Amino acid sequence: MTDPAERITGLVGALRTHGVRIGTGETVDAARAAEALGLADRELLREGLAATLLHGPAQRAVFDPIFDLYFPRGVGAPDTGPTDRESLRDRLAEALAADDRALMARLAAQAVDGFGGYGSSPGSDGWSAYQTLERLRPQTLLARVRAGVRAGAGEGGQFADRLLDDEIRRRIEEFRRLVGTEARRRVAERRGRDEIARRGVRPTADRVDFLFANRDQLAELRRAVQPLARKLATRLAARRRRATRGTVDLRRTLRSSLSTGGVPMRPVLRRRRPVRPELVLLCDVSGSVSGFSDFTMLLVQALHDQFSKVRVFAFVNRLDEVTGLLDHGRADPEGLGARIREEATLTGWHGSSDYGMALGEFTERYGAAVGPRGTVFVLGDARTNQSDPNLSAVREIARRARRVYWLNPEPAGQWGTGDSAAPAYAELVEMHECRTARQLGELVGRLLPV
Repeated sequence: MTDPAERITGLVGALRTHGVRIGTGETVDAARAAEALGLADRELLREGLAATLLHGPAQRAVFDPIFDLYFPRGVGAPDTGPTDRESLRDRLAEALAADDRALMARLAAQAVDGFGGYGSSPGSDGWSAYQTLERLRPQTLLARVRAGVRAGAGEGGQFADRLLDDEIRRRIEEFRRLVGTEARRRVAERRGRDEIARRGVRPTADRVDFLFANRDQLAELRRAVQPLARKLATRLAARRRRATRGTVDLRRTLRSSLSTGGVPMRPVLRRRRPVRPELVLLCDVSGSVSGFSDFTMLLVQALHDQFSKVRVFAFVNRLDEVTGLLDHGRADPEGLGARIREEATLTGWHGSSDYGMALGEFTERYGAAVGPRGTVFVLGDARTNQSDPNLSAVREIARRARRVYWLNPEPAGQWGTGDSAAPAYAELVEMHECRTARQLGELVGRLLPV
């Protein structure tokens, strides 16, 4: 693919597969930007295309690696001889000390070519950033680079020790990113850019499965709570305005039409009295589903003003109310999960989740929290560890509440496998697959009562 127009088309298609909304007009603007900027200055072209195609800085995490695939720094193997590990480490230490980005990029290409290759069959990817970095171990160069920076800066230096170490770690991380970019480029030459752009580029945090999100991705999701809550609050307010208009009052409409000769020019609507609903959350905070529950609790807390009352309960095999703890989560969203597990009574004689026990405890101790205006959301994977699912407790909750929704972070194809009681619960309440923050936002916007 050598035609710039084809490259831009491929870039746009790959971005769309990762959820970036790009229209025809934006694609045309990108083509015009590429024509005006040319291909000589790759970084200038990168910024120009990002300015025309992206809608926010959060999308750069997806854009940059995809751009590197469709507009690579080079083609094929670097034009160098055999690579000696210690010699390459010496040159890398010098490049890191001088913060020489161009040299770091060349060394990344040499490192992948020299140490990242594996497999010779057509089905193998052939190049591994992980293998390259394991053999080169750039993180062990910190002391050597620090000495090089201090020698270049002269006596006394220009950084305090801690700031200097942070800066060197940033440069090492940049080199690691360059190695990842080079490995993806080499793999894309063998497997095709489109395939690698689709499966080899990490998705944005809002498209990562809650069950597989790492610590950094969960932290990014917590930072995204407030913007998502503002968007959902606007959507809920619009739904509430439409709902309060009510239906046509036929009798009053006909009476009003007498002044226009019997033609109903202005329909008269039955005005509904706006009543803010009550919301109850029952959250499984055990194991891998805890990240899903924590994020949802923070989101509901941010939407607190949309409801007359919000009560939140957490459980593993015992259940406890955490509404008060959630109020403090506004100031410290990172520590919400740890604070709940420290201060709430969530487990009894064992540490495994037990939905039957927890749901039964809710109906016995907090059944009055659910009324005819209340909507209940149950958050969890419905895996009971072979214990009694206590379906009668779910029936009781459904009888008391206006609506009950179960949000399950597992793929629907796994419901009913192993110790999952999801199909049994789904017969009693409405269950939805909710694997990502994007799905959660769509479900909350659609299901939350007005």
